[in-house]
Amino acid sequence: MRGKKGSVLGGILLITGSCVGAGMLALPILTGLAGFFPSLAMFLLAWLFMTCTGLLLVEVNGWFSSRVNLISMAGHSLGKIGRWLSWTLYLFLFYALLVAYISGSGNLFSTTLTTFFSFPLADWIGSIFFVVLFGVVVYLGTASVDLWNRALMVGKIICYFGLIILGVQYLMPSLLVRTEASLAVFSLPLLVTSFGFHNMIPSITSYLHGDIKKVKMTIWGGSTLALVIYLFWEIIVLGIVPMEGEYGILNSLKLDREASQALSGVLGISWLSSFAQGLAFFAILTSFLAQSLALVHFLSDGLKMKNRKHEHRENIWLCTLALLPPLVLSVIYPQLFFRALSFAGGFCAVILFGILPVFMVWKGRKGQSGTYRVFGGKSLLLTILVVSLFILCLEIGSMLGISYLKIH
Repeated sequence: MRGKKGSVLGGILLITGSCVGAGMLALPILTGLAGFFPSLAMFLLAWLFMTCTGLLLVEVNGWFSSRVNLISMAGHSLGKIGRWLSWTLYLFLFYALLVAYISGSGNLFSTTLTTFFSFPLADWIGSIFFVVLFGVVVYLGTASVDLWNRALMVGKIICYFGLIILGVQYLMPSLLVRTEASLAVFSLPLLVTSFGFHNMIPSITSYLHGDIKKVKMTIWGGSTLALVIYLFWEIIVLGIVPMEGEYGILNSLKLDREASQALSGVLGISWLSSFAQGLAFFAILTSFLAQSLALVHFLSDGLKMKNRKHEHRENIWLCTLALLPPLVLSVIYPQLFFRALSFAGGFCAVILFGILPVFMVWKGRKGQSGTYRVFGGKSLLLTILVVSLFILCLEIGSMLGISYLKIH
């Protein structure tokens, strides 16, 4: 990426954009049972954890003279096992995220049509319509996705600030002070996913021409900006949506209803609920387009399949392979939005972006002489490893039935 020199501000926005997506719709619901202040502690923990693991990957990335991806880094440091783990977990991560977005889209489409047009639509029909319509955008290629993404990002920004500005007048401070601290840790798997920017590190490093100081500034600035955006969103939702009731936190969690739907249900038809529905639409769609295109490119590279006839379009079979499996899962198991996001964070993201970077750095430092080394030494590596294993245990416990709803 030569030519025009990249800016720190541009890098910060790239990191923030990579973090802030459809996952933010689930955050207030999954953290709501614990209350705002216990959840604040978990947000800070996840932010610090993911920022530090991102810096570990910056250190590993500095060992290479050319641009590489995480799979190449793991293969270089950990051999075939590292490469195989990275390849497999990347695939699971992309599929889990797409299952969550498609599942959420079906629920969102049906709710929107019912609310605004009195036209009932089954969730599974909404999911199929969503994938077919916007799958065409992915098939048309990167230029098409980029054009749509720019327009959708403008809509997402407008809806977010509209929610913040208009939502303040509906805040009830009493809802923010209630706490159930014992439930706070169960949101960590999703929070880890919500601060995931690590696949952007090679691109950011290239964008900033290998200036490690600027790369570090970008990572700290971008992850911190994402943290601020999440916390304002958290305050608005938890300060308006009560614990009990048809659209309360508890019932929304049971019904796999994300935060914008809970807000709309509590407030009724108003500008605020319209902004909430708009934010959900734009957040899911931008995330879906980006992750779908990334998965198509990942499969193209992994399966060594290139598109020769229409270079500006994607391979239709790769698009089908990327989108059909998560669509089928979403139709068969429609209540997958929260579970898929939790699985993505609790297993895939924490191993890819938590455990593997620790072992890469631990082993690689013995034979590398890079110019940058993350602070903290082995103490930091051990701390990250312990936190990673703790999050893995949380996800295993969730799969065994130890969940919010059974504890509450």
